[in-house]
Amino acid sequence: MTLHAHLLDSLGLALTSGRYPPGTVLRLDELTTKYGVSRTVGREAVRVLEALKMVRSRPKIGLIVLPVAEWNLFDPQLIRWRLAGSDRAELLRQLSQLRAAVEPVAAGLAATNASDEQRGEVLRLADEMRKHAIAGDTPAFVEADVAFHRQVFVASGNDLFVHVGEVTAEVLHGRAELQLMPPNLQTTALDWHGLEAEAISQGDAAEAERVSRCIVLDSAAELDRLLKP
Repeated sequence: MTLHAHLLDSLGLALTSGRYPPGTVLRLDELTTKYGVSRTVGREAVRVLEALKMVRSRPKIGLIVLPVAEWNLFDPQLIRWRLAGSDRAELLRQLSQLRAAVEPVAAGLAATNASDEQRGEVLRLADEMRKHAIAGDTPAFVEADVAFHRQVFVASGNDLFVHVGEVTAEVLHGRAELQLMPPNLQTTALDWHGLEAEAISQGDAAEAERVSRCIVLDSAAELDRLLKP
């Protein structure tokens, strides 16, 4: 990991954990001294944090930590930092609610708008998920799952949905990293992925939307079970 990446992660985790509450003033000189990096490295990290709207630079004052509501909360890097914090359970629930609101609509649009190549790819990825589930290969299963949902968002034809798809990718990766996956990958949701792929391939928008809603609601319920003490 480069010095820039290390500093950025350190600051990102500090901000998302609440160590620096909104309104806190941070100074570049103090940060570079604390983390043992050059001003150049410090400025590079600060630029990223400013782009994420986590801090705002004020001349002669320093860096002002902004309220969470102003942050670019859909950014994958910011999601990863938050998932590493103590509020991961609530964040995962909120992200699951977002998925439930968006993914079924994307699936219905994919059934209407997908190209023949995209329909074939969705079917292939559903088969990949099943193959890896049978083999018990969780990392490969998660990657196929992420690719499946990304393909559905792309096939929807809505560019905005593609960006939301990256949120889904972080949810799935985050669950795997936090060991919040079911012990048996061959679940009902796996069958539903196959049914969603079939509906999209056949152009059945209503069925694709219905099955997608089953997937995201089942995922949210399963996550609640796994997060219980």
